[in-house]
Amino acid sequence: MFRKISRLFVIKTRLEAFMIIYALGLGATERGAVYLEQYPGWGGKLLFLACTGAVFMAGAKILDCLKYERGQLPAKKTSILPAD
Repeated sequence: MFRKISRLFVIKTRLEAFMIIYALGLGATERGAVYLEQYPGWGGKLLFLACTGAVFMAGAKILDCLKYERGQLPAKKTSILPAD
């Protein structure tokens, strides 16, 4: 039962990854808008850029991890070495 529930929290496809990145982007821009109101001037703009920059870095990491996991899974199945 726990395995089925835990599979809901695993990103399996690029479409799921893009949906999560989109949601992160929406949250970051909302938070950035609040920063612009709280800190007028350069401080608010820098905090806004930091929020959106974090989404770009997280999105790249998510997509890289999907490529890595996709490349590793077939290698484990076809391994001729005995399992430890």
